[in-house]
Amino acid sequence: MTMDKVLKEWMGELKAQENNLAKADIERSLAYAQDLLQGLAKLRSFPQGVSIFGSARTKETSKYYQSARKLGGLLANNGHPVVTGGGHGIMKAASFGAHEYGGRSLGLNIILPHEQTLNPYVSDSIEFHYFFARKVMLTMAAKVYVFYPGGFGTLDEFLEILTLMQTGKMPHMPMFLIDKKFWKPLEKFFATRLETNKMIAKGDRTIYKITDDITEVVDAANKIGHQKIGENVYDSNIYDYLKKVNL
Repeated sequence: MTMDKVLKEWMGELKAQENNLAKADIERSLAYAQDLLQGLAKLRSFPQGVSIFGSARTKETSKYYQSARKLGGLLANNGHPVVTGGGHGIMKAASFGAHEYGGRSLGLNIILPHEQTLNPYVSDSIEFHYFFARKVMLTMAAKVYVFYPGGFGTLDEFLEILTLMQTGKMPHMPMFLIDKKFWKPLEKFFATRLETNKMIAKGDRTIYKITDDITEVVDAANKIGHQKIGENVYDSNIYDYLKKVNL
């Protein structure tokens, strides 16, 4: 579909809904679209990598920080870009590790009144106004997902991607929760509260893996391989290939 046709259909939809929309609704929808379009354009200019999530408040002395920094380096050394929210804590650590090995690190930053500033180790970055658009890009930009200990934001990102896989809105891709001691209580809640009460299926807890071994992340990325710039594993032809290799 050509861009002219897309724009014509979009304008036709706006025209059809003009009596049901306030000016603020139209302006809001265009602002949403702008965030999404700039993000998608950036992703097409960046090779798909591994998204790493975790607390922005993690200190540099933390074992989680040191682990994320090591993982960033291992991924860079194996030719996989690191993708983060662009902030500090775990995001900074992973970007730092990639930077040390000369790898690429994409920071998908969010405008907030506090806490979120871009860390100095990203090689590429983009700034978002809306969390939902940023989360779309953190998902689309990656072929593997890694979750370090974090707060509400990390849990939100984990549960959203988990739900997308569970409901078939995206393919099941490798997803790792790092640090068994931290994540096992959540796993117990899933098992004893959600699964026992038949709120999730028995197989749903196999979508992700809890581990202490960060080399499993690198192995999963290596198995999928390296995408060319402009290529995305969620494009239909590549997704068909991934199904053939049982990913």
